[in-house]
Amino acid sequence: MRIHLLDGTYELFRSYYGVPPRTSPDGREVGAIRGLIETTLALLRQPDVTHVAVATDTVITSFRNDMFDGYKTGEGIEAQLVGQFLLADRIFSAMGVVLWDMIDFEADDALATAAARWSGEVEQVVILSPDKDMAQCVVGEQVVTYDRRNQKMYGFDDVVEKFGVEPRSIPDYLALVGDTADGVPGLPGWGAKSSSTVLARYGHLEEIPATADQWDVTVRGAAKLAATLVERMEDAMLYRELTRLRTDVPLAETLGDLEWQGVRRDEFLAMCDELGFEGETRDRPHRWQ
Repeated sequence: MRIHLLDGTYELFRSYYGVPPRTSPDGREVGAIRGLIETTLALLRQPDVTHVAVATDTVITSFRNDMFDGYKTGEGIEAQLVGQFLLADRIFSAMGVVLWDMIDFEADDALATAAARWSGEVEQVVILSPDKDMAQCVVGEQVVTYDRRNQKMYGFDDVVEKFGVEPRSIPDYLALVGDTADGVPGLPGWGAKSSSTVLARYGHLEEIPATADQWDVTVRGAAKLAATLVERMEDAMLYRELTRLRTDVPLAETLGDLEWQGVRRDEFLAMCDELGFEGETRDRPHRWQ
């Protein structure tokens, strides 16, 4: 048995930018929701998808915004996309999927918590997200990530091949190189190559020797990089804390609760009527039963 954990926020963004706009009878933009129905039901129809949950960001801000003023906010996100956030939560529930709609935490934290909690009880946990943050959750082939758009699975060796570091070092790596999507600036001069080379050897920020002449790896500009790290270590540790996913999100469900029981027919049809999808779903019931 596998657990499939879906990054609902990413799926909504992917749908918004990947499908044509569409207006509901009351004038709302709902194109992303129509796409979300298609991609989610396609997932649920797969025979090995028996236990599934989705995590979403009900709001963009989280506890991390209290830690760092520069952390990501909803600024710059198109209003027509933001307007579909709550609709996405409703349609996931109507499709019968366990929903973790995050406010104080982020969706990624819920996915990380679920993976840590149940990985020892199932054959495999598959985190359906291409987000590089999620690579830190990978454990051998027991917990993997899957990029649905590119149809690529990432186990331990794949993470090392892609980033040059083990999953345990991903937060350290992102602290050094930064993560523009999340508003994490990283440290000046530290790029992907230098960060992966040093962390592949030392693992974590605090284990990197203070001076370059103590390093037993060769990195261009090592002396300056070492000096920057010493000078900015407090910043680096904060950035690592920002990029480290939490595994203590209070999820109420048991493993058994994650077993998909099918679409909630009446709720689903009512929502399709509301959004103007009624003809498509009623005329082609095999698509959602």
